[in-house]
Amino acid sequence: MSTDPRAEIESIPILPLRNSVVFPASVVPINVGRARSVRLVEDLLGQDRAVVGIVSQKDADVDEPGFDDLFEVGTVARIVKVIRLGPSNYSVVLHGLARHRMLARGPLEPYMRARVKRIPEDLERDAALDALGQKLRDATRELLQLAPNLPKETSGVLDNVREAGALADLIASNLSSEQASVGDKQKILETFDVKERVEAVIAIVNRQLELFRVKREISNMVADEGKTQRELILRQQMKSIREELGEGDDDDVEELRERIRQASLPEDAQKIAKKQLGRMSGMQPQSAEYNVTRTYLEWLSDLPWKKTTPDKLDVEDCKRCLDEDHFGLDKVKKRIVEYIAVRKLRADKKGPILCFVGPPGVGKTSLGRSIARSMGRRYHRIALGGVRDEAEIRGHRRTYVGALPGRIIQGLKKVGSKNPVLVLDEIDKMGVDMMGDPAAALLEVLDPEQNNTFQDHYIDTPFDLSQVVFLATANNPETIPGPLWDRLEVIEVPGYTRAEKRSISLEFLCPKQLSSHGLTDERLEFTKEGVETILDSYTREAGVRGLEREIGAVCRNVAMRIAEGEDVHETTTPELVQKILGPPKYVPDLAERTSQPGVATGLAWTPSGGDILFIEATQMPGRGDVVVTGNLKSVMQESASAAVSFVRSHAGELGLDPEFLKTIDLHLHVPKGGTPKDGPSAGITMFAALSSLLLKCALKKHVAMTGEITLRGNVLPVGGIKEKLLAAHRAGIKEVLVPNRNMRDLEEVPKDILAEMQVHLVGRVSEVLPLVLEPPAPEAEAPPASGP
Repeated sequence: MSTDPRAEIESIPILPLRNSVVFPASVVPINVGRARSVRLVEDLLGQDRAVVGIVSQKDADVDEPGFDDLFEVGTVARIVKVIRLGPSNYSVVLHGLARHRMLARGPLEPYMRARVKRIPEDLERDAALDALGQKLRDATRELLQLAPNLPKETSGVLDNVREAGALADLIASNLSSEQASVGDKQKILETFDVKERVEAVIAIVNRQLELFRVKREISNMVADEGKTQRELILRQQMKSIREELGEGDDDDVEELRERIRQASLPEDAQKIAKKQLGRMSGMQPQSAEYNVTRTYLEWLSDLPWKKTTPDKLDVEDCKRCLDEDHFGLDKVKKRIVEYIAVRKLRADKKGPILCFVGPPGVGKTSLGRSIARSMGRRYHRIALGGVRDEAEIRGHRRTYVGALPGRIIQGLKKVGSKNPVLVLDEIDKMGVDMMGDPAAALLEVLDPEQNNTFQDHYIDTPFDLSQVVFLATANNPETIPGPLWDRLEVIEVPGYTRAEKRSISLEFLCPKQLSSHGLTDERLEFTKEGVETILDSYTREAGVRGLEREIGAVCRNVAMRIAEGEDVHETTTPELVQKILGPPKYVPDLAERTSQPGVATGLAWTPSGGDILFIEATQMPGRGDVVVTGNLKSVMQESASAAVSFVRSHAGELGLDPEFLKTIDLHLHVPKGGTPKDGPSAGITMFAALSSLLLKCALKKHVAMTGEITLRGNVLPVGGIKEKLLAAHRAGIKEVLVPNRNMRDLEEVPKDILAEMQVHLVGRVSEVLPLVLEPPAPEAEAPPASGP
């Protein structure tokens, strides 16, 4: 065994300490009372220059610690003096010599022993280290003036110890457990680099200085306690006086003060709230201004300034939610999944403002609910149809009687979160009047670069809307102002095909209606044939709202019969559907309409989806007048004029007399005159109707067309190709003429629709008639002459 203190590695006894740390160069007394420690001290009694390893315990509550309960770094110390205090109880004075690290564990009995390596101290000095040492001296001297409970010898240490490392050790040793915990001291003991050690001790001393400064400030505040007590007494007297007068008390003010404190308002809003609370405390509760101020403060405290819900940005879960709630709409779902994926990779990215445009009943609003469910966010819908007042968006100023915040702030208060999904429904149906333009007010709300400081007139302080996911819906994009349209990323939600409607009915609508009417499949079973009957004979729409209504009517009839006591077990055959819903509302009329010359079938786009449009032409004796009826607007009237001019200018090519218009009048009519009609897509349809009339040749029964013409004979592209082809498919059209420059739009049409109809691409008017005219009927052979 080596006990020479100059040896690098030695085997020495280990004395564990509970609540203290011994540093090199320090002299400290400790009490020894545990069995192992007593045996160690008694074994070393009488030995000259005996050394031990002093190691602190990680947990002071362990009575018999093992090596796992001790820190690895301790202090090699010499036993200077041993005083017997009683049986198995000693006071030992230790002199710290150097740091050591335990390398190998020895036996635990009769006392702990380990092989340790002493850590040599770096005694080199430089200017930076001397400056740190002086800084430590100055800070400690200041602490001595504020903390009289520090040991008196600390002042002597500052004057006599010149080596910075030893100075840091001695100052740390003299700090009390309140000023530096065992963990803090142990970290200093384990800091072998002298500069880092001095900086660590300076940090602890500065922390104590700051603590004493705060205590001094508190003492100064307590010195003003007399004034505070006086104000408290006066407030209590004021409270008693108000109670005697029946004016209530300050409970409302204190309640609002606590609610505002818990709301974590931003600094600007906090200043406004404090000012309003001060004004409110001096008002009489019966006054009108008191109630106005109270309502305002309640709004401030109820808004979700910092309340958010955690995002659940799982792409697969988003796909599942969308597929559960909606059938088809692959393009729309793809864009939404992309949106969720980007939010997952970059949560702080300002997302686009998505706007779903499509006919009614296709699921635009419910898409917002699905997005909210897939993201784990709260959902709120704001109906903007018919809104004409700017204050509906920005709120009223508080000077008005009955003022309230705008619908955006109201929605945020209702959901209780600053990052919900807000659906702005029917933004194309907002109006404008003398009260302002709500669409203009939405420009700030829907601009990601501005809405982080949205200021409602009622709240009158900025509110951050940048974390809100805004979704908008519209039927007719033409009524949306240009600046607002520019801020939206438009996603078209087209109508459904017949096959999609059938699948939606069987998978979604029928189970939903059965459940809402308290029915089961045993009572009423919907079949494919019955659903198709409802589709073909009782609905003609782009969406499924009317379809769901008719399915509900069938369910109500069965529910009524069950309520009357009848044991009903029905299957929706076409006969049962017609019996319940009555005569068919829609009957195919293409054959009747197009069986005679002068009738052509066109395709039109409407806010409710695509539709077929019949154009009729007739002639009568006259002087060359052209009459156009059917409540047509200027664009369609110009299309009619262009069609007549083209026929007249190309009469020879069509086999007509160039002077045909001198003796007749022409009349072009579009049925359903109660509905205004406009749009640049009926040119070739009017040309086909006129040519059919003048050539006395009927058009094919199952052919429809769309496209605008020029006087030079070109067919111009038009919009709404997908919606128009869906309408043609619903009406049973088999062939469609489309401008060849609309070829790219056919990629958006479902494949099953294109497979069931033939699409002709035309670029010149001359290509139209050969595709749409019925072939001439073969002449009947003359009967043989009979003999005389």
